[in-house]
Amino acid sequence: MVAGAHRQACQKLTVSVSGSTASKSPSSAHCSIVLFRRAASSSSSPSSAVLSRLRLQQSAVRPSPRSTASSTSAVRRSYSSSTPPPRPPPRGNNNNNNNKIKFWPFAVLIVLSSGAYISLSQQRKVSWRSSPTPTFSGSDVTVLFVLGGPGAGKGTQCARLVADYGFKHLSAGDLLREEQDRPGSQFGALIKDCIKNGAIVPMEVTVQLLENAMVETLAQNPASKKFLIDGFPRKMDQALKFEEVVCPAQLVLFYDCPEAEMERRLMERGKTSGRADDNAESIRKRFRTFVETSMPVVNHYEKEGRVVKVDATPTPEAVYKNTQAKLTKALGDKL
Repeated sequence: MVAGAHRQACQKLTVSVSGSTASKSPSSAHCSIVLFRRAASSSSSPSSAVLSRLRLQQSAVRPSPRSTASSTSAVRRSYSSSTPPPRPPPRGNNNNNNNKIKFWPFAVLIVLSSGAYISLSQQRKVSWRSSPTPTFSGSDVTVLFVLGGPGAGKGTQCARLVADYGFKHLSAGDLLREEQDRPGSQFGALIKDCIKNGAIVPMEVTVQLLENAMVETLAQNPASKKFLIDGFPRKMDQALKFEEVVCPAQLVLFYDCPEAEMERRLMERGKTSGRADDNAESIRKRFRTFVETSMPVVNHYEKEGRVVKVDATPTPEAVYKNTQAKLTKALGDKL
């Protein structure tokens, strides 16, 4: 009976020990079972001895706190030494990057366009800066600026002066129109838009065209040293630049005519001229432009005593006689 009770006690303890050691390791559980079997087979060992052995086995199998802490710290060290995976960028940055990708080509285009324009402007001014004096001297050539509102009759009077006094007539408007129609002209589209809208063509273009025409005229006929520059300068900066780099002007021949009379003449001329700017809208724009920009030029030269003012309201013949008389008095032998 004692042996039977002893076996039952051993079996219960075996179950409890095996449950606690199963979570540790298979080798520790196997050692416990072997001990229990030896205890059960030995009938001479008391139950207290078996229990004490089991307690010793449990304490031997159970890990110490130091070993547990060291293993845990080792695990933590292994994790802490590893490089964490990169975090995905937030959505806001993606939107910003997308916006930059969308807009940077436009910024590059603007920068390149601005650089090309500045380079072109600098190329136009290279010849002017390299020459410290004007291309022509005032003692060698005679230049008259012919100004007046659109339709004042400047072209008609210039044609008579050319026939009677041997002037070379250079019309800034005609030179610009020829340039806009010249194949391969880099200024053609720009000139066309300015003329159509009644605006002033950039100074560099007009001054360069006039200088080229004067150089070509003197190359063909060195004796032709008198120039009528019709419809120029339109602005004060044009006048100053021309006198700085081309030639000083002798005087300004100004044909004064009321706006109503000029509009009547232009509308009549538009029936046969075929010019794009001979229409009511363009004519009014040209009037405003002349008053705002060209009249200050007349006033400037008038203060310097270099203006010959002629009333352009009468008939062309009467206007021409008045022009001859005033030019003879102002120029003398140079006429």
